[in-house]
Amino acid sequence: MTTLIDTRPPETTTMIETDSGRRAGWERPTLIAVLLATAVLYLWGLGASGWANSFYSAAVQAGSVSWKAFLFGSFDAANAITVDKPPAALWVMALSVKIFGLHSWSILVPQALMGVGTVAAVWRGVRRWFSAGAALLASIVMALTPVAVLMFRFNNPDALLTLLMTLAAITTLRGIEDGRRRWVIATGVLIGLGFLTKQLQVMVLVPPLALAWLVAARGTFRRRLVDLIIAGAAIVASAGWWVALVELWPASSRPWIGGSQTNSILELTFGYNGLGRITGNEVGSVTGGGGGAARPGMWGQTGITRMLDGVIGGQIAWLIPAALIAIVGGLWLTRKAPRTDGQRAGLLVWGGWLVVTALTFSFMAGIFHEYYTVALAPAIAALVGIGGHLLWQHRSSRAARITAAMVVLGSALWSVELLGRASTWNTWLRPALLLLAAIAAAALLAVWHRSAPVALAAALAGAMVLFIGPAAWSLQTAATPHSGSIVTAGPDVDNASVGGRPGGPGGFAPGGFNTIGRQTPPAQRGNGARTPGAPGGTFARPGGQRAGGPGGLLNGSEPSEALTELLLQNADDYTWVAAAVGANNASGYQLATERPVLALGGFNGSDPFPTLADFQQMVSNGQIHWFISGGGFGTPNGGSTDTTDISNWVAATFQGIQIDGVTIYDLTT
Repeated sequence: MTTLIDTRPPETTTMIETDSGRRAGWERPTLIAVLLATAVLYLWGLGASGWANSFYSAAVQAGSVSWKAFLFGSFDAANAITVDKPPAALWVMALSVKIFGLHSWSILVPQALMGVGTVAAVWRGVRRWFSAGAALLASIVMALTPVAVLMFRFNNPDALLTLLMTLAAITTLRGIEDGRRRWVIATGVLIGLGFLTKQLQVMVLVPPLALAWLVAARGTFRRRLVDLIIAGAAIVASAGWWVALVELWPASSRPWIGGSQTNSILELTFGYNGLGRITGNEVGSVTGGGGGAARPGMWGQTGITRMLDGVIGGQIAWLIPAALIAIVGGLWLTRKAPRTDGQRAGLLVWGGWLVVTALTFSFMAGIFHEYYTVALAPAIAALVGIGGHLLWQHRSSRAARITAAMVVLGSALWSVELLGRASTWNTWLRPALLLLAAIAAAALLAVWHRSAPVALAAALAGAMVLFIGPAAWSLQTAATPHSGSIVTAGPDVDNASVGGRPGGPGGFAPGGFNTIGRQTPPAQRGNGARTPGAPGGTFARPGGQRAGGPGGLLNGSEPSEALTELLLQNADDYTWVAAAVGANNASGYQLATERPVLALGGFNGSDPFPTLADFQQMVSNGQIHWFISGGGFGTPNGGSTDTTDISNWVAATFQGIQIDGVTIYDLTT
């Protein structure tokens, strides 16, 4: 394959420059060491997060006992309603639970292993076309990205999505390298599986992969176009079978499609989980979308700097400037290379991935959570590794040495800014980082072009500067349990804005909102006190931990032993042991009893399922034993009012009793 020309004599090369045709003895043990260290970081103390996102954990429990729930991604084993995503990520966890039983580790360990796999894939994706040193740098950056540590220790679909996107980038590059169509088909299949994981989010990867193929793949332009058509067909085939199955299956014998208003997976795909995320027009969501400074909305102010702002910066932005420099510098250095040059193709794939995804996240006006940014991590990691490789190759040039020193100093200053957003947390890190950066930059300027051992020492010092900030944030993340629907990496940030909303990281209700949508007084946010309002308010604590009690819109319920025992009485006589408004409210009861709980209105409590008439018929048929009050968000953004009607009807028709602070109604009396 074509490589950049290095004019220095062969005897000056080092382990950093070992090309793809040669493997040094240190490579395999180093890779194993990186992967083992990553596994420790992602697995250590994993069980402390409990059910993590109990919404998905409940669906995993359902899929582990019902193949129909497994197929559709149902929230409950009685197949009343699905989660608001396709089920691919649930499949992996449900199979683990089938094998090892229902507990936190069986749900979360597969996620951590996906993280280790992603780090290995980043190594492979850089190593094949660049040097071993570049692959080592990229893999460490990937492992230590704070939002990656968060998501690979959590049970959201983003873990599988990130792994699939990384593999799709690699298969694209392999196809560009050897011209065989099996690689473009593999890319299409991986993108299709990504759709079955998180629907249209994976499609942001298609434009940069398609561009790289058109620019660099072998064969005529016509052949390359045909290849892309074949890849599109592979996407449709690998994802379309499930979509067709859901659409063609009689609605009366399958679960309601959670998150939709018309019981349609197509509506969910192109509405709530699709274009609605871009425009902010998401019927049934928590709130309407936002925009720029004039109309920031609940999910924060959009704009070109969004990935660098507030809490988001600490999740992903530590090395974004360095990655952007690598894109520009790399494309300039490869400007005279042949069209099919593998290294330039790598820059197009990883660089296009970063730019397109970051711009999409920056300007989407709908629901946006900070943890989405994990989708940027492999691209940033690969580009940092590639940038280090190119600078090392050209270190005999004064321009390269100056650039390297500026990258180290600039990254240190940016890390100090991000660390300073948690102004009282490990304050010694900032001056220590600046001191090391000054020493490393001076060494790069003075000795980087000298003998290989001296140059390598300077390079390692510079790499340490890049790692310190994100490593500190990542270690704090791994040491902190996380639960709830909205979680962030790192320590509490001053005047934090989680997605543009006041409130700290960890998963409790955004913007200080409690589970009925009222603003929580500032004095009560994150202090362990119960939020005021109607029954069902969450007990919020920093880090997303909650005291036992009812759940709500964004946090799962934590039933007491007495309440769990009551729900289990004569449980086999009912289709659902209980019904509760909102899937998170229902999730804790389902996980505690391991019996189906009917999640009225889906995730937000705003889906039009079941209607009041449907619910009354279920009660008349003796299918539901208990109704648990609380939860839900009223009628957010034009959603259904059925859950409000049901709650009012139950309260007017049945006598409620209090069990450990939770009001429940016996629907059989």
